[in-house]
Amino acid sequence: MTTRRQVLALAMAGALPLSVRSQPAPIRIGEINSYSTIPQFTVPYRMGWQLAVDEVNATGGLLGRRVEVVSRDDAGKPDDAIRLATELVSNEKVALLAGTFLSNVGLAVADFALRNKVLFVAAEPLTDAMVWEKGNRYTFRLRPSTYMQAAMLVDEAARLPAKRWAIVAPNYEYGQSAVANFKILLKAKRPDVEFVAEQWPALGKLEAASTVQALIAARPDAIFNVTFGADLPRLVREGNLRGLFPRVPVVSLLSGEPEYLDVLKDETPKGWIVTGYPWDQIATAEHAKFFNAYYKRYNDSPRLGSVVGYSTFTAIFAAIGKAKSTDTEKLITALRGLAWTTPFGPAVFRAADHQSTMGAYVGKLDLRGGKGTMVEWRYADGRDYLPPEAEAAKRRPAEASR
Repeated sequence: MTTRRQVLALAMAGALPLSVRSQPAPIRIGEINSYSTIPQFTVPYRMGWQLAVDEVNATGGLLGRRVEVVSRDDAGKPDDAIRLATELVSNEKVALLAGTFLSNVGLAVADFALRNKVLFVAAEPLTDAMVWEKGNRYTFRLRPSTYMQAAMLVDEAARLPAKRWAIVAPNYEYGQSAVANFKILLKAKRPDVEFVAEQWPALGKLEAASTVQALIAARPDAIFNVTFGADLPRLVREGNLRGLFPRVPVVSLLSGEPEYLDVLKDETPKGWIVTGYPWDQIATAEHAKFFNAYYKRYNDSPRLGSVVGYSTFTAIFAAIGKAKSTDTEKLITALRGLAWTTPFGPAVFRAADHQSTMGAYVGKLDLRGGKGTMVEWRYADGRDYLPPEAEAAKRRPAEASR
C-alpha cells in the first residue's frame, strides 16, 4: 500500500499524473459547538451542516476545492471554546470559524475573532450584544436575535388582557438579554403593564417546585418564559401538576421548536404563545427541497437545529462563491449585504450590523396525537423585526463598521 509520504515523494518526482499532483488543498472550516452539553439541538445542527457540505462537494466543491469541516465540542464553556478556536486557527489552519450555541460562548469566540482577525459566522447565540454593543467587523450572526424574537412575541403578548406579568429566565447573557428586550418592547405597546415577579434560575439548574410556587404566589395575569433545554420540561411538569398551566397564559421563547416538543410529548402545555418550527406544516418550495434532502439523507425529520446548521454553512458557501476567495477581508466584503436562500426563504446579512434577516415561526402550542405541535402559526420575517440599519449601526463600536 502506498503511504502518504510515498505519494508525496512520487508526486515530487513527477511519477504521478498531473491531475493528482495538482489537486488543490481543501477549504477548511473550523466549527465549534456544545455537542455534549445540548445534544438535542446541536446534533441535528451538525446533521444540517453535514448535509450542506455533502451537497456542495457533490457539485465539485468551491473554487475547484473540496470543503472540509474540522469540528470541536466546547462543552458549553467559553474557555474551552477559546482554546479550541486557537487550535483550529493555529494548528488546523482553517479559513474561518463557525457555530456556537450559548450566548456567553458565542461572545467569547467573537472576541477571539476580533483579536485574531479571523472570520466568525455565529450560528445560534442569540444575545443582541453579538452584533450590537459587542459587535465587530469579523463576526456575523445567523439566527434571529433576542430582540427580534422578543419583538415577534410582543406582537401577540400585547393583545392579551394581561397587565401583571411574571418572568422566568436562565440567569446568563441570553436570558438577561431576552427579558430586557421583552420588557422594553411590551411597555412600548402596553404602558399599563407591570412586572410583578422575576425568577432567575441558573442555567440547567432550575428548581421547579420553588420556582413554580413563587410564580403562583405572585398572582400574575401572564408569564414570559425563556427557559429551554433541561429546565423547560421541569418547569412545564411542575406547572402542569400545580395547575399553573394552562390557567395562566404563557409567552415563551423557543418552546415551539421540535427539539423541546420531542421531550415534552403529551405534557406540552396547550395555548402557550411561542417561537418555533412547525416542520410538518410548511409547504414552501424552499422548505420542501430542504426537507426532502434531509429526510433522504437521515431517514428522520429535521429539527430547528438542522435548519440552523444547514443555513449557516450555505451562507458561508455563498460568501466564498461571491468573494471567489477564502481571504478574510474579501469574505467580510462578500457577507455584508449577502443574499441567499434558506429553508425558511430568502435572507440577507445586513451590512450595518452583520445580522441576518432569517426569521422565525410564531404560533401556539397544542397536542395532536399525544405530541406537541404548533398551531395558528405564521412566519415572521426577520427584516420586519429589526431596527433600521442606521439605528442599529449606532449601537455598534465605530471600528466594527470599517
